[in-house]
Amino acid sequence: MTTPTTTVDLLSEVDQYSARNYLPLPIVLERGEGEWVWDVDGKRYLDCLAAYSALNQGHRHPAIIAAARKQLDRLTLTSRAFHNDQMGPFLREVCELAGYERALPMNTGAEAVETAIKAVRRWGYRVKGIPADRAEIIVCANNFHGRTTTIVSFSTEESYREDFGPLTPGFVVVPFGDIDALAGAITPNTAAFMVEPLQGEGGVIVAPKGYLAGAAELCREHNVLLVADEIQTGLGRTGKMFACEWEGVHPDVLVLGKALGGGVYPVSVMLADAPVMDMFAPGDHGSTFGGNPLGAAVGRAALKVLVDERLEKRAQELGSWFMDELRALGSPHVEEVRGQGLMIGVVIKQSSGTARPFCEALAHRGILCKETHEQVIRFAPPLTVAKEALEWALGEVREVLK
Repeated sequence: MTTPTTTVDLLSEVDQYSARNYLPLPIVLERGEGEWVWDVDGKRYLDCLAAYSALNQGHRHPAIIAAARKQLDRLTLTSRAFHNDQMGPFLREVCELAGYERALPMNTGAEAVETAIKAVRRWGYRVKGIPADRAEIIVCANNFHGRTTTIVSFSTEESYREDFGPLTPGFVVVPFGDIDALAGAITPNTAAFMVEPLQGEGGVIVAPKGYLAGAAELCREHNVLLVADEIQTGLGRTGKMFACEWEGVHPDVLVLGKALGGGVYPVSVMLADAPVMDMFAPGDHGSTFGGNPLGAAVGRAALKVLVDERLEKRAQELGSWFMDELRALGSPHVEEVRGQGLMIGVVIKQSSGTARPFCEALAHRGILCKETHEQVIRFAPPLTVAKEALEWALGEVREVLK
């Protein structure tokens, strides 16, 4: 059988054999370098999604690719039945960067969130003294923490939950950014409050100033663990290494993923100090691939690139400039431009339809974005993006939004 090579044939093959759980733009990519990608027809695009922040370091960063190739020639997998020479250095380096005593390595972001849920529930029972099977975790409306059956149980997006029940109990939902609602939801059975510092999938929603600091103070007052899901916002995306730093908050539990794998390999971690992490004993939790030598080597290189190239500083400077330029366009279709660093949302007015046609028009002009929550165009390019590339993009965006 001949392998399809054209866009039409490749899309037809996906349509025939793939589950219909995504609705991507009809573009078939085959190559990437830095902030640029090319489709099978040779057309070049500026990647302004960066795989939902998994590509903060850009496509195929030479240092990360070199680390992966080197490790591929040595050892790729041991399972956790044995040690390997990359996991220890990787965990030390991520702990030192984030300021925690312990890290538990997993693969996907959802796995790391599930790990955090287990840890804080056990802490609630064994340390706080919550009665058996009564622990509650407070979460926010419009959250996105993953796709497992437990995680979608506390999603407020109906399509994520419909007909996937019975749903997992033990979660209380409050409005994002409402400190009074959070205070009112805390009970003696509350083990943790889990929050994204900025809601990316929820529509690039920035919390009100002081919200995270206020939440941290409430958690301290009530002996509740603060869990920050920084899978998308962490590792430089918002202009700080971790978005919580904007308010001087150091969560009890930090969850990282996506850019931790440098766009090469799935790597995630849950970070905490010993009183929380030591809730796990041998056999309580695990992953065959978690902490594998290939993933650990890639993770080490990904962290080094972030630090050495000061990518959080680039995100802050370029993001502030780009948001100002987007606002200055004065588009009649745009209700608001919001975001932090290089996580930017352009909100399309209801009267102008949804964001999808605008994303399609941008793709036609060589800019890859993706709509979120129907009305929002998300601009989140690699943090390595050249200012000149964004200047060119602004001209194309101006034409699409005029």
